[in-house]
Amino acid sequence: MNTDQADKIEHDLIHVLDIEALALKTLAKRKLSSAIEAVDTMFRCQGKVAVAGTGKSGIIAQKISSTLSSSGTPSFFIRLEEAAHGDIGMLDKNDVLLVISNSGASRAFKSLLPFVRRLGIPVIAMVGTTNSDLGHNADIVIDVSVDQEACPLGLVPTASSTAALAMGDAMAIALLQRHGFTPEDYAIRHPGGSLGRRLKRVKDVMATGDRIPRVDVETPLYDVILELSEKRLGVVAIEDEMGCLVGVFSNGDLSRLFERKLDHSGLTAEKIMVRDPKTIAPDRLCEHAVHLMQQHAITALFVVDDANRIIGIVHLHDLLKAEII
Repeated sequence: MNTDQADKIEHDLIHVLDIEALALKTLAKRKLSSAIEAVDTMFRCQGKVAVAGTGKSGIIAQKISSTLSSSGTPSFFIRLEEAAHGDIGMLDKNDVLLVISNSGASRAFKSLLPFVRRLGIPVIAMVGTTNSDLGHNADIVIDVSVDQEACPLGLVPTASSTAALAMGDAMAIALLQRHGFTPEDYAIRHPGGSLGRRLKRVKDVMATGDRIPRVDVETPLYDVILELSEKRLGVVAIEDEMGCLVGVFSNGDLSRLFERKLDHSGLTAEKIMVRDPKTIAPDRLCEHAVHLMQQHAITALFVVDDANRIIGIVHLHDLLKAEII
């Protein structure tokens, strides 16, 4: 490829990006009263939000439906061209129907309108042409029209599909905020993949039972060292008579203790422990555990309940094994 060809490609790329960016800026400056009403309607929906479309609009509709479902608003996709052949039966009287169409002249939707009206469900139209069959028959009409497509022929949906997708994302996030959707909620819906792993909770990866290195405050130094060696987690929990965590003793503490060359006879766990250790609750996200370990330069955290009783330990190796980091 010569320089002239590379320059031409760069010019074409920037031209398309500029047109689509302008379409989004124009969309953001419009009155959003219809979109606000649509968000409120979907929020109050007692069933699911059905998102329908055909062709390129169908692809956008699929993505919007997926985004809604993954962010706290139950949704499913209907391919309009298949709806008349039975798929419309997925709709329920408690649902809301969101239809995506640039032209607004969907014959498939027009043929299904009587069935939709019998159900009495709200119809939201996201259209590029508000003065259309779809625009006239919808309860809420969201204008996502664009001044021009990025395609020089004006045929391939480019800026128009970007505008529709962006409005769908905007409404999904507005719903997420209104639902009070949390990272924990997201983790439940995304158990697989890197996002799901990042959002696992401490209780899902912690070691429990006999795997927890622990001694009481009266334990002699020799036995503390033995527990430290046998459990191989680099740290031992020190518990009081109530079984509550009062301190820890680590491999680093052991090294520093012997460097001081003191008389170690008669030393107990209480005399050598580091007080007020860092802990974590079982329901916290593993990401928070990673943050604490990085912040305090440690490799393990004891997991405690509300009474500060030890219920587990999470080690850096556990987080690595679970692919959290």
